Amino acid sequence: MTIFNFGSINIDHVYQVPHLVRPGETLTSSHYRKVLGGKGANQSIALAKANCDVVHVGAINGQDKSLLKQLGDAGVNTGHIALVEQATGHAIIQVDSSAENAIVLFPGANHALTQGQIDLALSSAKDDDWVLLQNETNQIDQIVLSAKQRGLTLVYNPAPMDKNLCEKQLAHVDILIVNEVEAMDLAGTDDISQAQVLIKTQYPQLTLILTLGALGVRYLPGDGIAKSLEVPAFKVEALDTTAAGDTFIGYSLAGFMAQLPAQQALQQACAASAICVTRAGASSAIPDPAEVQQFLQQNGQVAE
Repeated sequence: MTIFNFGSINIDHVYQVPHLVRPGETLTSSHYRKVLGGKGANQSIALAKANCDVVHVGAINGQDKSLLKQLGDAGVNTGHIALVEQATGHAIIQVDSSAENAIVLFPGANHALTQGQIDLALSSAKDDDWVLLQNETNQIDQIVLSAKQRGLTLVYNPAPMDKNLCEKQLAHVDILIVNEVEAMDLAGTDDISQAQVLIKTQYPQLTLILTLGALGVRYLPGDGIAKSLEVPAFKVEALDTTAAGDTFIGYSLAGFMAQLPAQQALQQACAASAICVTRAGASSAIPDPAEVQQFLQQNGQVAE
């Protein structure tokens, strides 16, 4: 099984600051890093590190070919990443002393995907393959349509949240992964319990994976047979939360594609995310499976 990830590739400029910059304030950063990032790239690397066969579909500027090597070295298939004239997407990221972050994003080449690129990438897809997408690229409607025409399992992480765009896709989505803020924005309520009820009532076919930060994750399957689950987060001292959600998504999907029980897949994903937040950086902070299994054993979980 292969997962085709139609996702962003960014150059992240990360600044360590004592607190997030306030309006009108000039603030000195104590540390600076320039690293590979973007939700799409982070999720592809997490999938690859979790031993999943992942094909990344995206675009970068032709002068940034070094990004292809970084993705390839992590185990990602980069054969469908286009080289274009637009500037590679990039992000300005502030990380404060509490590991909270604030991000300014420029999409650049991430909005250069074409229908031809979509069709070419999916021309080799098999019936049991999956498609993953976020909202950091263009052509969302076309990607969803092309995936469903081929009968592929469709996973949607609608970040950054665009309620109108997201609602247009949900009738076709198999697995929706959102955090609590995204879920409440989508449902139009400030109550997370009400939000999950509203989403599941309107879209009962959805498998909803709701990430709740330090509270863990809720899993509400769409088949009407499996039971809902709540998996707690692991308590760690966070250094940088930048790629935590992407790490969780990569490891959880890899677990589901490997047909692990939902409880085990989500526990491993929570463990991988917990390790990630203890490290500085984005894709470079994503752990490998051996680290995840060791962490689970150290925290009293069964590693299989």
